Amino acid sequence: MSTEQFTMRVAEELAAASSAALAVLGDRLGLYRALAAAGAVTPTELAARTGCVERYVREWLANQAAGGWIDYEPESGRFELPADHIPVLADEDSPVFMLGSAQVTAALFRGLDRLGSAFRSGEGIDWGEHHEDLHEGAARFFHAVCEPALPAWVAELDGITRRLAGGGRIVDLGCGRGSAALALARAFPESAVVGVDAHAGSVEHAREAARRAGLDERVSFDVASVEEWRGEADLVCLLDCLHDMGDPVAAVRSAAAALRPGGAALIVEPQAGDRLEDNLHPVGRAYYATSTAFCTPCAMAQAGGWALGNQAGVSRLRDVLVRGGLADVRQVAATPFQLVLQARPLA
Repeated sequence: MSTEQFTMRVAEELAAASSAALAVLGDRLGLYRALAAAGAVTPTELAARTGCVERYVREWLANQAAGGWIDYEPESGRFELPADHIPVLADEDSPVFMLGSAQVTAALFRGLDRLGSAFRSGEGIDWGEHHEDLHEGAARFFHAVCEPALPAWVAELDGITRRLAGGGRIVDLGCGRGSAALALARAFPESAVVGVDAHAGSVEHAREAARRAGLDERVSFDVASVEEWRGEADLVCLLDCLHDMGDPVAAVRSAAAALRPGGAALIVEPQAGDRLEDNLHPVGRAYYATSTAFCTPCAMAQAGGWALGNQAGVSRLRDVLVRGGLADVRQVAATPFQLVLQARPLA
C-alpha cells in the first residue's frame, strides 16, 4: 500500500471514528428510532418528531448519508433508514443491534487521559472507575448479542436443561447489570438464580431490574468478588467476564467449588483464535481496542496479575479452566462474537 493509499485509508477510518460519536448521539436522541417509524422524512419532519432543532438534524443526517447508514433522495430532499438497517440501529431487542458497542466506544474516548497514565505507570483501572457509557453499553451489547442464545447454549450442556426444568439453581458469576441472570430466570422458571458481581453500582442496577421484571423473589444479587464467593449451583455461568479478572484461575476454582455433582459451568468469552495472526481482522481489531482500554486495565487493578486479555483463544482459556479444577472442557458453540465452552470437574 502506497503512502497516498494509506493516507486515504486513515482518513476513511477517522471519518468512521468521528461518525461513531454521532451514532451515539443519534441513539440518545431517538433519531434512529424515529427514522425507523417514519420512513422517508425531511430534516424538518425528523426534527419535529424528535424535539430537536432542524439545523442540527440536517447536518447529522448528511453525515449518516455520507457513511451509507441512511439513504438520501436528492429529488425529494428526504432521508430514510433502510429496512435492513433497522435491526442494527433502532431495535434494542434485535440480536444484531450494535449501538451498545458504539456506546462502549464513546467510553473509550472519555477515558483516554487515565489510560495514558496507566500505560506509563502500569497501574490498573477498575471497572467501576470508567464512565457510565461503558457499563450501559456493555450491558446493551450483551443483551442484544448473547441473551437470545443463552437457552440454546445451555441446551448444549450435558443434562443441565433437565436439571433446571426440575427446579435447579443457577449462579451467574460476574453478572454485571444482571440482564443474563434475568434472561436465565425467564428461560428456566422453575429454577432460582443468583448473580454475583464486585461492582456495587452494577448490582444495584441488577436488583432494580429484577424488581421491575417481577423476578426479585426468584432472582437475587450479591456484591462480592467472584474469587471469594461461596455457594452451590447446578449451573455456574462465567459470561464475558473471565478475561476481566486479575486471577481467573481463582475465579474458576470458585466456580468449580460451587458445582453440585453432575453440574456444569457455562463459559462465554469473546471470539478469538489462539494466535495473534488469527485475530487480525475487524472483529479482532475491535476486541483488541476494548481489551486495551477496559479489560486489561480492569484485570491489572486486581490481585493476581494475569491480565488475560479478551483475545485469549480456546487454548489459553482451557489452560485457565484446567488449572482451576474444571478439567473436562469442550466447546459447545461459537458465533462471530463469542466462544462458548462447557467445563466441569472430571468424574
